[in-house]
Amino acid sequence: MQIGWVTAFLDSPSRDVEGFWLAVTGCSLSPRRGDFATLLPADGDAYLRVQVLAGVSPRTHLDLHVSSVPSAAREAVGLGAVVLLDEGDLVVLRSPAGAVFCLVPWHGERRRPAPVRWPGGQLSLVDQVCVDVPSADFDGEAGFWSALTGWQRRASHRPELEHLERGDGMPLKLLMQRVESGGAGMHVDLACDDVDREVRRHVGLGARVVRRVEGQWTTLRDPAGRMYCVTGRSPSVC
Repeated sequence: MQIGWVTAFLDSPSRDVEGFWLAVTGCSLSPRRGDFATLLPADGDAYLRVQVLAGVSPRTHLDLHVSSVPSAAREAVGLGAVVLLDEGDLVVLRSPAGAVFCLVPWHGERRRPAPVRWPGGQLSLVDQVCVDVPSADFDGEAGFWSALTGWQRRASHRPELEHLERGDGMPLKLLMQRVESGGAGMHVDLACDDVDREVRRHVGLGARVVRRVEGQWTTLRDPAGRMYCVTGRSPSVC
């Protein structure tokens, strides 16, 4: 399938956490369209959205923007996905391991936003969605996402991680992570050039630290309890 753009959705049971993500990303909020709104960057095309889903625990899901939703849905099902909802120009699916994602029309988005420089001097940018996969399902799930996107698998220096080489111009990378407990899901990662300083900023906004991997990343929970990571990677959009 032809993927023109990708968007990460932050799904929450209420709007309470939206202010946190606006502050974390430096974005402004678009007018609402039903249950969701778009995080508008200072430059470039939007690639982050917030959505209120009553009764759903805070989670992250990925939208793939494609030239033909019906054709892409057929391809995804052929690769092992299951359709949960089909509204024609919106198809909600579940990956073989159980991660929820959507197929939506591509409207010509192509300009990746630049990272934000904060008053402390550090740069940061949400630039990655991590697919968390139980170890027993990992190879099949990584193969599914590689075949679905056309992005090649690339080994990491850490055995629990594997990268997918993102398509040209895409605002989000995909990282596959083996997990030992829980089901399949997704979370967003921020790249930054000073993890400690960026983490302090997030904690000041209401996040809680879950785990630190010195010199590499820190896992946090947002005020709604959603997991995400701040990672020591270059936030450059090049």
